[in-house]
Parts: sequence; C-alpha cells; structure tokens
Amino acid sequence: MKGIINILKPPGMTSSDVVTYIRRRLNIKKVGHTGTLDPDAAGVLPICIGKATKISDYILQDKKIYICEVKLGIETDTLDISGEVSNRTSLIPSKDRIIETINSFIGENNQIPPMHSAIKIKGKKLYDLARQGIMLDLPPRRIYIYNIRLIGFTTSDQFLIEVECSKGTYIRALCRDIGKALDCGATMSFLLRNATGNFLIENSYTLDELSRSVETGDIDKLLLPVDKVLASYMPYIRLNKKSYSKIINGNWVSVDNVIEKEDHSPEGLYRIYCEHQFIGIGNYDTYSKPKYIKIKTMLM
Repeated sequence: MKGIINILKPPGMTSSDVVTYIRRRLNIKKVGHTGTLDPDAAGVLPICIGKATKISDYILQDKKIYICEVKLGIETDTLDISGEVSNRTSLIPSKDRIIETINSFIGENNQIPPMHSAIKIKGKKLYDLARQGIMLDLPPRRIYIYNIRLIGFTTSDQFLIEVECSKGTYIRALCRDIGKALDCGATMSFLLRNATGNFLIENSYTLDELSRSVETGDIDKLLLPVDKVLASYMPYIRLNKKSYSKIINGNWVSVDNVIEKEDHSPEGLYRIYCEHQFIGIGNYDTYSKPKYIKIKTMLM
C-alpha cells in the first residue's frame, strides 16, 4: 500500500498520535505526517503511507493557510490559550490600529519560534526542555507571510484572521508578535489549518472515516496516488519500452529514449513513466555527455 491521505486532524491529538493511530489501523509500519500541527489545533494533515513517505519533503515545502483567533490583553508561556498566564492588561487598542498592525506583518519576517515546540536542539525537543524549566535564547527564523485577511472581531479583544504563510511559520508566535506590536500582548485562542499546498480541508477525511474505510475494504478510495501528488511539483517524462529494465535497476538511460516530455526545461527532476507504470523521480541531465536520465527516488 502506498499513497497520501488528506487527514483532518482533530484537536487533542498530536501529529505523532495521528501517525500512530493510522499505523495501527492499517497495520503498516511506514507512515509519516507532513508538518506538525499543535495538539490543540485541528485541520489538514497529509499522511504519507508506504513508499509515499519518500516524498514528504516536497509536501513540507508547501504554503500553509490557517484560520486563527487572536486574543488580546493576555500572554501565556505556551503562546496559546492552554498555557500559564504570564501577563494581563485591559488596555486594548482601537480596531483601526489592530488592522494596520496585522497588515504590517505581510512579507518577510524574522520570527523567534516558541519554546513549547517540537524543534530539536542537540537532539532534545524544545517542549521537553521547557517542561524542565530550561528556557533558551532561540535564534530567529526567516519566514514569509503571503497574506493576512481579517475575518472579523468576535469580541472587542478577540478577532479571527486568515493567514497564508511559508513553511516553518508558527502562528502562535505570530499572535505573540502582533500583541507586542500593539503593546497589549496576545495569545492564540483557536487554530485551524485550512490548506497545505493543494491539500484542502474540504477534501480531507476524519479518522472515523478512515476507520470505516478500513472496515469496508475501501481504504484505496482515500489514497491519493504518489504521482498525482507529485504533479504539483514537477513535470513528467515517458520512456520507451526498451528502457524499462535499465531504469528500474537504477541505471541511466540516454535521453534518446524519451518518447514524451511535459515541458522544455533543459534539466531537472521529472516524474518518470515507462511501460505504462510510474517508476519514480528521475534526474534529466542534458549537460553531461552523453545526456541521460537516471532515477533519483524509486517509487514503484
């Protein structure tokens, strides 16, 4: 079994919990997620099954879209509403200033990640260190906010925003930084991931739906084929029949064996097909002599 399942992660589970659940439910060892979601958060969590785990890095690079609720006038140690309150204020800025400040975060930013996160420092996860009372001065990371859209105010000190951002962006940290810029502090009170690249929440499956599909033998209906997912990241090449034995055994083949090519790029990574089969990801090299194609990642 191999493919990608677009899972709707429920709140109350870690991303690793979801992987463990699916591994046991499908009785398969190779299962991996493609981007950690906070335990209290819900939303899109693409899960790679079997050999599809080899393409998780491509999905990890995708833009993310979140719906987030920001609560002003409060700061917590975890940067979300579940943490210990470290500061409070009743001085809430005007709506006009809030909107102006939110918009100022669009573009490239330096962001210091939360101590309560799964980032590893010298092999130890930050949240484990934080639970031991060990707090580190973390270096900032470069992130990119493509867009922030104000959805509306839920109360005078709470509002919902939609954030489109790069890989590695912590929405909790964004809420913290918005609060600092407004001089009143802020924490995240709700988070939903609406999209990871082309994986959308409206096309996701709950764990209950996955479980029922296992019971009915319809799990394949939930699996997205690896080559279909990779189509968002790279074009394809089809090779002639005589290339098959060479290419599946890891040998290079001449570009003269190409019978169809999706674009005109001189080189790069392609989805490789031969004998009506998807073989894997291959490197198309026209600068070497002879010009050749060789499999980089076998996905048969």
